[in-house]
Amino acid sequence: MKFAVFGGTGLIGSQVVARLNAAGHEAVPHAQSTGVDVVTGQGVDAALAGADVLVNLTNSPTFDEASPAFFRTSMDHLLAASHKARVGHFVILSIVGVDKVPELDYYRAKTLQETMLAAGPVPWSILRATQFMEFIDAVMAWTTIGDAVRLPATPIQPIAARDVAAAVTEIAEGAPLNGVRTIGGPEIFALDELGRLTLAAKGDTRAVVTDPAAGMFGLVKGDVLTDRDARIAPTRYADWLS
Repeated sequence: MKFAVFGGTGLIGSQVVARLNAAGHEAVPHAQSTGVDVVTGQGVDAALAGADVLVNLTNSPTFDEASPAFFRTSMDHLLAASHKARVGHFVILSIVGVDKVPELDYYRAKTLQETMLAAGPVPWSILRATQFMEFIDAVMAWTTIGDAVRLPATPIQPIAARDVAAAVTEIAEGAPLNGVRTIGGPEIFALDELGRLTLAAKGDTRAVVTDPAAGMFGLVKGDVLTDRDARIAPTRYADWLS
């Protein structure tokens, strides 16, 4: 099969492309660096020529109030072009709990993306994943003041990017779900405790201060970012850190 992977040069996309090609498919990465712009629509029609499956792993350049416009415009272009090209399966990657945190602009934007896909003209699949292990350093950087990292005790179920890429690949190779599948890491941590474990493993002398209001995750109430009923990925956080 031929796969058009938008966002195919990023953290997840590059791994999905490699996995699909290793399995004997033809997977082509598309991004601004390859001349394809999902916001303006430049190169989208050509990228979908002959494609059986569209995998959309593009992401908004910001997490603020501008993010809904990115997903609305990019999905308008991709849905129209995929219908025109008679693509048989449209896959996106989303987030566990995305529809339960309306206080976050970015989560509202991803929920919009899901809604547009489900209402669109192409058979579809959504994979919702828990928070990436690779993003923990960035989360801590956002809330670091001096030698203190301020983090809430929000429950987090970290998953390795390689496990997410494997799940995206599996869904893309299969029949459209016309529904949602969830995947999560094998362990649940409080975010502040996860920060302490991470700093200790790296010999980082910063101290974690528990602050219920700190950062974007301070707006998350309860355990909505975890899913004990999700498919459980194999990589444990300590093994990923090492």
